Amino acid sequence: MIQVYCKNTGTYKSFREGTTLLDMLPEFVFDRPYPIVSAKVNNVSQGLKFRVYNNRDVEFVNATAPSGMRVYNRSLFFLLCKAAHDVFKGSRLFVEHPISHGYYCELHKADSSRITADDVEKIKARMLSMVQRDMNFHRFEVQTEEAIRIFRDKGYEDKARLLETSGQVYMDYYTLGRTPDYYYGRLVPSTGYLKVWDLQLFHEGMLLRGPDKHDPTQVAPYVDQPKTFRMFKENLSWNEIMGLRTVGDLNYACQQGHGRELIQIAEALQEKKIVQIAEDIRKRFYGPKKVRLVLITGPSSSGKTTVSQRLAVQLKACGLRPLTFSTDDYFVNRVDTPKLPDGSYDFDNFDTVDHEALQKDLEKILKGEEVLVPEYNFKTGIREYKDRRFKLGANNVIVLEGIHALNPALTNHIPDACKYRIFISTLTGIALDNHNCIPTSDNRLLRRIVRDCYKGAFSARETIAQWPLVRKAEEDWIYPYQEKADAMFNSAYLVEFAVLRNHAEPILESVPKNCPEYSEAHRLLKFIHYFTPVPDNEIPATSLLREFVGGSTFTYPR
Repeated sequence: MIQVYCKNTGTYKSFREGTTLLDMLPEFVFDRPYPIVSAKVNNVSQGLKFRVYNNRDVEFVNATAPSGMRVYNRSLFFLLCKAAHDVFKGSRLFVEHPISHGYYCELHKADSSRITADDVEKIKARMLSMVQRDMNFHRFEVQTEEAIRIFRDKGYEDKARLLETSGQVYMDYYTLGRTPDYYYGRLVPSTGYLKVWDLQLFHEGMLLRGPDKHDPTQVAPYVDQPKTFRMFKENLSWNEIMGLRTVGDLNYACQQGHGRELIQIAEALQEKKIVQIAEDIRKRFYGPKKVRLVLITGPSSSGKTTVSQRLAVQLKACGLRPLTFSTDDYFVNRVDTPKLPDGSYDFDNFDTVDHEALQKDLEKILKGEEVLVPEYNFKTGIREYKDRRFKLGANNVIVLEGIHALNPALTNHIPDACKYRIFISTLTGIALDNHNCIPTSDNRLLRRIVRDCYKGAFSARETIAQWPLVRKAEEDWIYPYQEKADAMFNSAYLVEFAVLRNHAEPILESVPKNCPEYSEAHRLLKFIHYFTPVPDNEIPATSLLREFVGGSTFTYPR
């Protein structure tokens, strides 16, 4: 017999060796507002069919937990893939990227015809039928060479390439009916668990919408994001031209010695976009509306500071003289900072910025007055006024960056005509394989973990613990304004996971296994191991990545 400690109840129970989590679940009585979809065993996410052979700690989770939602959505992807292949023989499905509180998917039919609303309804009906039949997902662990053979025989070259370059000896795959597929995490036990979702025609493909993370009994609400979608499509088109649609493609290119070239191309693409934005600002600066205020925002670790400084360089090349500062300079003194329910400081709250003082100074500068601009001392937590003065001249343009820069309340007394808004996203265009897209926030979390560690600000464990609050603040204060931007900049870097692997791996390995944060550290470690590592010695000092791995020619607030 083995002893299992259930974190949900705080109690121990004895079971026979090899008992599944699914069979254990009825023995533990606790409040379950939403269906249990997976569990954490010793702080590692597992499916409910996981068999326990030794004493373990177990925490059962529903889809409100990020690990539970990932399990649910992966299972939805498999359900959609099988349904699409059943309905349209010889077709290929691509789960491209998250958008509009769902996932954009493209179906390439054997006859090359475009997908229609009727096609979507047929696939949806097939999915519903499989949910009603409550078909089991079966997991198999085999030698990687055997899995490669299985997927190559099925025509899944993307999966075969990923596994060939992963360096694993054994791996697991799943089947649904007679259809095999590979997912880089666990699935729910059966299709009967997948009762909350919707599928709709969306642009040239489909939008698969799963449960709302706040209430998994409801489908996530649709949010129209046309500008964000266009940015994703632009990135995807470039990847297709380069033949780098998936991580397997990228790994092959790096293993063949093309890492240096890919870095150069990634840098050139980002610089090209910054130049285009600078030229657009110059055009509007001399146009009838005469733009004088450039506002730059983006979520945590999107690279706002580097982009604003690189943009300032390009604006100078356009003949303009930028006056650059940050909303952080107008932080209220730390003692006046709003607090969270647990008593800690809420540094992402809009009222963390003295927006009234900031707006008054902006108005004075735009009127041609000279203004003494503050600098925030992050060590003392006090806003300081030294000898930093701004006065708008004939060729000056103000560049203001910060997480609240696009919030209308920050500059509501300033005419919109003179503003130019830039939103920086980190939208990973490459996918692990055709059925496994990469979460857009993983770039930023890994960046933040590395930067926090190198700066001595926080350990990986502390950064991971803070991340849910950071993400909530982004939803409350940043993302509502992204579609208002005049320009959108994608700071995702084609080879950044390959570069970050060298930095992040030892940092993530430092997270203790006996803490809750180990679950996320373990997931990220497993994820970055899919990438062939690329050294950062070819990354230029002006690169956006240098903001996180060190060695940047730019300066950053401390």
